[in-house]
Amino acid sequence: MTTVEILYRYTTPPTESATFALAGARDVYGIRRIAIDTGKRTLRVEFDATRLNAASVTKLVRMTGLEIAEELPLIAPPQPTPAA
Repeated sequence: MTTVEILYRYTTPPTESATFALAGARDVYGIRRIAIDTGKRTLRVEFDATRLNAASVTKLVRMTGLEIAEELPLIAPPQPTPAA
């Protein structure tokens, strides 16, 4: 098993039906964990890459009704060093 995470930023808060659909998405074979951070408006999905790929996970999330704005990098880019 190869565990992979994807981080999405969503535009509008999830509706009640989208929240229930996201909870149901955890039952999909290969989805390991789904976490919503309402303060940052992000959704983190952990999945088994031997069962699913990033495109299928994105499609699954969009099918719940959650409006995804973008996929975010999990590692922040390095900060530029100030010139001496």
